[in-house]
Amino acid sequence: MREKQSASGDMWNSQSSKPRIFISGPIQGMEEDQSYRDAIRKICEHHGFKPIDPWLREKVLYRMENISQPCGSEFFDFIKRDLEDIERCDILVAYLPRLSAGTCMELFYAKLKGKKTVTICGIENPSPWIVAHSDVILRRIEELDDYLKKNQRLLT
Repeated sequence: MREKQSASGDMWNSQSSKPRIFISGPIQGMEEDQSYRDAIRKICEHHGFKPIDPWLREKVLYRMENISQPCGSEFFDFIKRDLEDIERCDILVAYLPRLSAGTCMELFYAKLKGKKTVTICGIENPSPWIVAHSDVILRRIEELDDYLKKNQRLLT
């Protein structure tokens, strides 16, 4: 059995029966309001999915003083772990209440790796890049509950 530490701080178990959902969403400019992640996490768990949330690991980086000055390797280490987590997930849920470079990059990477993507998009007229890399676009977090309930068989 192969195990590795995930974004949520627990160990990856390659034989886990729960499908994994990577939670992607804006951090910069919203460091003090990441409550959307709790709502998404609860919905995913309710439907039998294992949420993987990089914020649990990365919040320490965003609480560092002089965020614009850390050494580049610190950023690359976080990004590398995010990409590894996306590779090990089955689905990526991207929350886009506003444009976020990191979330868009994660959405693109997930699609590139053949993952299912669900985007919760509050942007009035989203970029064709967001639309093209989203299997499903929902307007509100609450719609995720209904979507997972109706499509659980297709997603697992």
